[in-house]
Amino acid sequence: QVQLAESGGALVQAGGSLRLSCAASGRTFSGYSMGWLRQAPGKEREFVAAISKSGANTYYADSVKGRFTISRDNAKNTVYLQMNSLKPEDTAVYYCAASFNVMPRSPGQYDYWGQGTQVTVSS
Repeated sequence: QVQLAESGGALVQAGGSLRLSCAASGRTFSGYSMGWLRQAPGKEREFVAAISKSGANTYYADSVKGRFTISRDNAKNTVYLQMNSLKPEDTAVYYCAASFNVMPRSPGQYDYWGQGTQVTVSS
């Protein structure tokens, strides 16, 4: 299995930027599709972005398309989420997750999860 550890969450003003990182250890990182998901208070966990095993393909939720960018560095066993033009509605705990599925687009398609990192966007 793979262990995941997120970092980079913070309090930021609306319109600002953050970059989240997720370091993986354990089984071969490049063998997994990777994703970022988030959960706001009182809401269900939702999909944000996914990236294929090689990094060649990405997919985004409509709510973040054009503002967020997912990337990975298989040599460093790390996946990133660059978040620009942040909005108060982006406030949530952000989770990194790994999947055996091709381009997983829902929480149920992920097999391993990190502990999450808090992102708070103030208005």
